[in-house]
Amino acid sequence: MKGRFLLACLAAVLTLLVAAPAEAGTARTPAERAQEIATALKKDPVYIDPAYKTALPATLLDDLRTKAKALGYPVYTVVLPLTPSDEFQGEENTALTLVMDALRLPGLYVVVDGGSRFPWYETRDVSQVSEEKLQAARTRALADSGYDAGPTEVLARMYELLAQPGIPKTSTRPQSSRPSRSDSEPGGHGWIVALSIVGGLVVLVGLGLLIGRSRGSGGGREKTFRIPPHVAATVAAERRRRLTQETNAELTRLGSELAALPTTEGAGLVHQQAALDDHAAASKVLDSSTSNLVDLVGAMVLLDKARREYDAAVAIAADRKVDAVPELCAFNPLHGRSSGRPTKVESDGTTLTLPLCNECRQALKRRSAPASLPGKDGPYWYEDSLWARTFFGTTGDDLAAAVSRGELRR
Repeated sequence: MKGRFLLACLAAVLTLLVAAPAEAGTARTPAERAQEIATALKKDPVYIDPAYKTALPATLLDDLRTKAKALGYPVYTVVLPLTPSDEFQGEENTALTLVMDALRLPGLYVVVDGGSRFPWYETRDVSQVSEEKLQAARTRALADSGYDAGPTEVLARMYELLAQPGIPKTSTRPQSSRPSRSDSEPGGHGWIVALSIVGGLVVLVGLGLLIGRSRGSGGGREKTFRIPPHVAATVAAERRRRLTQETNAELTRLGSELAALPTTEGAGLVHQQAALDDHAAASKVLDSSTSNLVDLVGAMVLLDKARREYDAAVAIAADRKVDAVPELCAFNPLHGRSSGRPTKVESDGTTLTLPLCNECRQALKRRSAPASLPGKDGPYWYEDSLWARTFFGTTGDDLAAAVSRGELRR
């Protein structure tokens, strides 16, 4: 009887948990949601769902608006988190149709899933652009932007191409601009590493690349399971909070241990000084920026280097062998230690040797984009930062010295 009672209570709780979101989701009809978007578009022709507002830098949105306005005819852009449980049942064409019916204004209407990069479009009473040019511009924009470009980058490129005379041709963008594995590495066949992961943001817990077919307003694409954006944003925020807490705790702990470490000589002194420099640099980074995930990870990397230098100094002082500890993964230090031999990659004729975790190494073998640490609108290495220029110090640059010289951002 007791077991049945507990099961009944559990069932009741689960029913309430499931029913509550369902009721919230049905509080707004598809037409009402479309009207809400249409009303916003009258004030600003670029509508960004609240789930993505904090993930998209103002500079990118300004660029998008500028290029859309330059077309000379009305353009309405809508970026949404499309999921099967939303008002539009996750379908771009449904969102497009309803928003167009609600706004009832001539123009080019474009809808894109904020976690994807495959824009849908429709036109209403716009004679300045043909379907042929729209399709060609969309296809070219997807080809130019790369696998991991954020949707704002793809849309800005599409509008830029639409503003050009004639029909955009197939992209001739040189593939050497993206890292490719060297033929000299065992098992390599000279393949290309695609350098861009689902943009924006927000998606630290993305579950895979979204595969799309080149299509216009009537095409289709295979959908894969994705964690809802609001959940992903919550997880990302909690992850950042925890990482901040752990990094600050390690900063304090290692600082105390360094203060208690007796001064050594020779090689031990070199390691001790390196540990002090790395620790000071990590403190400087944390003082300057804790809201930026990439900076936070940079501080974590510096502390990891400091810890390894400290352990080496202690080992030498005790006349013990210094353990060889692998560096953190260059593509995403949060993946943990690198494994195997460093991987040679090539970019613009320059060959880099990067330490990679097994996950990233396997991704490259599959000719897939590695699960990079995300930046503001794509992989972190697209940003002009010290971390991007050095792959978190794995290219041989002295991170601590660079931070002390103020090279965090040029």
